[in-house]
Amino acid sequence: MNDIDRLTALFTALGADDARGWADSEAEENIPQLARYRFLRMVWQDIDAWSTAAPDWVGAYAEEGSAAGAVGRALRLGLTHQELGEIAREVAKETAFGVLYGLADPTDGRLPPGIEEQLPGWCLAELSPAGEPTGRILDALYEDLDEVDPAAPRGQNSA
Repeated sequence: MNDIDRLTALFTALGADDARGWADSEAEENIPQLARYRFLRMVWQDIDAWSTAAPDWVGAYAEEGSAAGAVGRALRLGLTHQELGEIAREVAKETAFGVLYGLADPTDGRLPPGIEEQLPGWCLAELSPAGEPTGRILDALYEDLDEVDPAAPRGQNSA
């Protein structure tokens, strides 16, 4: 089995719509696409939990916590658990996008340039299956967040 076939099989196992496209991109462009896809898949599992688990969290949030008043009012106004879950999923998606964008570019323009240029940055790096650094960075993950959206129409999730 060649490297592209091996990668295609792994992308397929992770549920990628265009497994071959992701595999080709990794092999031909030396982009850590498998690590990117795996990470973004995990992010989407957390995002999707806000809609799929809405029946659980809506009831709990309506009873206690800082959002109890707002959730209770929304329910009294007729919003369903599903509708609140859809709203929460969208908020989670926007939050994930913001975190991923900040990971790629921590400069937000709120600090004086003299301070900003002295601050450390960060990165997310790929590790081999054995846990060794590969030297490849998972950069600009925000660019592919929508590509991995499990709720996107079939055929829309490609590299």
